Amino acid sequence: MSRERKSVTKISRRLGFSILESGKEFAKGKKRTYAPGQHGQRRRKLSGFGLQLSEKQKLRHLYGVNEKQFRNIFDKADNAKGVTGLNFLMLLESRLDNVAFRMGLAPTRRGTRQIVNHGHILVNGKKVNIPSYKVNIGDKIELKEKSSKNKTIIEFFASSNKAAWLEMDEKHFSAIFSRLPRRDELNPQINEDMIVEFYSR
Repeated sequence: MSRERKSVTKISRRLGFSILESGKEFAKGKKRTYAPGQHGQRRRKLSGFGLQLSEKQKLRHLYGVNEKQFRNIFDKADNAKGVTGLNFLMLLESRLDNVAFRMGLAPTRRGTRQIVNHGHILVNGKKVNIPSYKVNIGDKIELKEKSSKNKTIIEFFASSNKAAWLEMDEKHFSAIFSRLPRRDELNPQINEDMIVEFYSR
């Protein structure tokens, strides 16, 4: 499995967008208004294609998906009934690593991906260690009993915000994926229509 090894801060600076959704990459005293690298301070106007590509990269890095996976998910969204862009976001939100992130089990999607990979998550009572596993409405996601005693997880879980579309049982470190999120509950800085245009060229 390929991994994203680039600096989160550098990726966010290049895109002008917080891929952690917390804005920590642009914390006071750290933010630079230009992209990283030797030529980062040169301002250039993006073409239509450049804007579409940038939008695609924002969404891809936000969910931590590699190029091949990202295109495969888009193709599934395109073949499904309904609006392609919205279908695409719903498929990304339904990934197990993302649902674990929305539950507040770790501060980043990279962190929850590691939790899933190491076999700490149960789906409907069965261990699942595949981050891309598709969670369906009504599925119950929970931490293994032994894992729920991890001090780091406990501390972050207690202080994190939980997604409105998850029916949480915080006492047992579990949640039911009760519904798909509404578009207005997701990141407003993403323009999924431009991503559809990018792949429709």
